Amino acid sequence: MKDRQTMRKMPESLGLTGEQLAAFYQPILAMDTRTIMGYEVLGRACAGERVRSLGPFFGDASISVEDHIAVDRILREQAMRKLGAENTESLLFINLKPNWIHRYRQSGELFTLQLIDKYRIDPRRIVIEITEESFNGPMDELRSIVDLYRSRGCLIAIDDVGSGFSSTDRIAHIQPNILKIDIHMIKKSATHNGYLGALRSFSALAEQIGASLLAEGVETRQDLVRAIEAGARYVQGFFFSKAEPEFQRADRFASSLEAELAEYVRQRLRSETNWQKEAAQLAARIDKGRACGQEGEPGEGNGWIAGLLEELPPSCIRIYLCREDGIQLSANYCRVEAGEWERQDEYYGANWSWRPYFIPTIAQLSETQRTLVSRAYVDLDTCDWIRTVSVLAGPGLILFADMKDYEQQTDRQREDAACRTTTG
Repeated sequence: MKDRQTMRKMPESLGLTGEQLAAFYQPILAMDTRTIMGYEVLGRACAGERVRSLGPFFGDASISVEDHIAVDRILREQAMRKLGAENTESLLFINLKPNWIHRYRQSGELFTLQLIDKYRIDPRRIVIEITEESFNGPMDELRSIVDLYRSRGCLIAIDDVGSGFSSTDRIAHIQPNILKIDIHMIKKSATHNGYLGALRSFSALAEQIGASLLAEGVETRQDLVRAIEAGARYVQGFFFSKAEPEFQRADRFASSLEAELAEYVRQRLRSETNWQKEAAQLAARIDKGRACGQEGEPGEGNGWIAGLLEELPPSCIRIYLCREDGIQLSANYCRVEAGEWERQDEYYGANWSWRPYFIPTIAQLSETQRTLVSRAYVDLDTCDWIRTVSVLAGPGLILFADMKDYEQQTDRQREDAACRTTTG
């Protein structure tokens, strides 16, 4: 009743006349438990059976900040009252714009903390989700306000990572518990190498600062696969559920998520097994050549590699030899048109020990594990998706073979074609 009375006091200029404000809840699923771990609170305006999002309302710059906050407070109190009354362990994600937080901190008021006390809610069940917005105040002040929520036990999330507000320096400054990946980055990463690289970088950032990654906007199976590949611990989107007026059973999507994860594991295991076989075949080729005396010794560098070229698979686009200290002992041999090999002597003597993967590779290779396969990445020279196969060729000697990842390339081309068909 209180919400309806407050609604009648809202000015007609807000375009909400005759509608009831209602908090809706979109479930957020955890990969590890396959259950609903929380809900994002989203605003809706309802008139009979008609329900519309309040996203355009909150994005309308012609409406005053005071009116935005007034509507948001009605929705926030509805959600907190519901959480306090429900028998659930789910988290509640509350969206707050940085300028809202800053504005009301100056008056000594933090409305959300008042609601936590009013409805006797465990603060650890509240996630303060700082939404994308340009923030003109001092970052130190925003951090101090965030720390007030954190000191009460609330978790902190940053929304729309990859968009304007959520630059890496601000993420580092706030040190959130959860990073929500921008929906557009998930979509574009399917067909655009730059966005995939950025997505992976945010995954690495989350790992380094002790945060969990949440992929929002998951609408298709391909979106879910990209989220898993990016290391998302949590997922949210229409693929599972739209926002609903009620909380849902925690295990409602468990079986479907379990099936999707099982299929993902099956496909990845098949792919990785094939790559391990490819690496083993390369190692066997080296051993065979050495046993037959065809190739000389690996320490001979160019001459030794030249003896390998004829039997390398068509997928191999580059091969070279390094010492365990990173010094390259051979030229680069690169496959060019018509399958011919080009020798690039300028790489002889290069030091690759600075590359992040180099030391871990050296540490893992041994007589019992002579090969390693990297994750797929985009080659700087050819822009092809490749993997690097590392082979212990002799004591202190590592052969690196860059090979095209046809499966990755085909998947992305297929998705690109599907995207063009859908949008065309």
